[in-house]
Amino acid sequence: MGTSFDTGTNTIRRTERDLGTAIAPAVRPRPETTTRYQRLADEDRGTGGESLADFLGFFSIGLGLSQALMPGLLARVVGIDHADERNRTVMRLMGMREISHGLALLSNQQPEKAAWSRVAGDALDLAMLGGVLANPENKRGRTLFATANVLAVTALDVMCAKQLSKQPDTVAHKYADRGIIHTRRAITIARPVNEVYSFWRNFENLPRFMRHLESVTVLGDRRSHWKARSPVGKSVEWDAEITEDRANELIGWRSLAGADVFNAGTVSFDAAPGGRGTEVRVDLQYDPPFGKLGSKVAMLVREEPGQQVQDDLRHLKQVMETGEIVVSDATKQRGPHPAKPDAEPVTL
Repeated sequence: MGTSFDTGTNTIRRTERDLGTAIAPAVRPRPETTTRYQRLADEDRGTGGESLADFLGFFSIGLGLSQALMPGLLARVVGIDHADERNRTVMRLMGMREISHGLALLSNQQPEKAAWSRVAGDALDLAMLGGVLANPENKRGRTLFATANVLAVTALDVMCAKQLSKQPDTVAHKYADRGIIHTRRAITIARPVNEVYSFWRNFENLPRFMRHLESVTVLGDRRSHWKARSPVGKSVEWDAEITEDRANELIGWRSLAGADVFNAGTVSFDAAPGGRGTEVRVDLQYDPPFGKLGSKVAMLVREEPGQQVQDDLRHLKQVMETGEIVVSDATKQRGPHPAKPDAEPVTL
């Protein structure tokens, strides 16, 4: 049994044993097709430490709250059966340190230093567990178990800190030290480039597919006033100006001084490969109201701007391809609920 690949000039035959190997050079995508996408991937490339840092941040806060609120119980967990007030005070202080480490990891755009501070904290914890282990009155089995867990977390902390230390100097991290978050999202829409560009360029169309956008009022050729709902339900407003406008190619914007929320970015329109329509790519920079920590909390309820942009692009695709936004019962009612849609209209 074999498989054939027709390249137009010759036919490459693959036997069953060859399947699963790399495709032959003759049938690989042309370099001019893949170069642009590789460049975009390189610009957004990170080291992978960000996700681990977020996990460790939430873990630190949870552990710290346990130590601060239940110091006696945590003391028994590490082998101290009869914790006195001194032991409880030490456990509470360790809890406050853990909470501060967690907040630092979640609130910093580049939490490399916060990750290394956790490593130093782990060394302190191991030293204190060594002191507990040296006391014959304590439960050594519990202490050894706690020590093994701290060593496992220490390995994760070291891995995270090393990954963050190797973070490349890319566009995605250009404004990180100033607290600016950078996100990119893209989608392919089965409509011609000029139609998608024209629809977006009429800014008053944007509330039709942007769920949190209440209104856009055009003030002039290059200025407009925007009003949107924030993750906490409060309305925010800003004036924006067009910084770049190339017909059927790209629109760039930035908020003006006095904006409730700083934001800037571009949206580009490119012909999709194979005549599949238009690639819409949004490049957004924004300063969340409560910093990166507020962005992480908003992410838990899918209110983080990067997630909103992706949802909005899906809505744009539906509007451009079908003329309406298709919604389900889950769109109207979040979380578990009876499978019985109500008759109320959907409000995005």
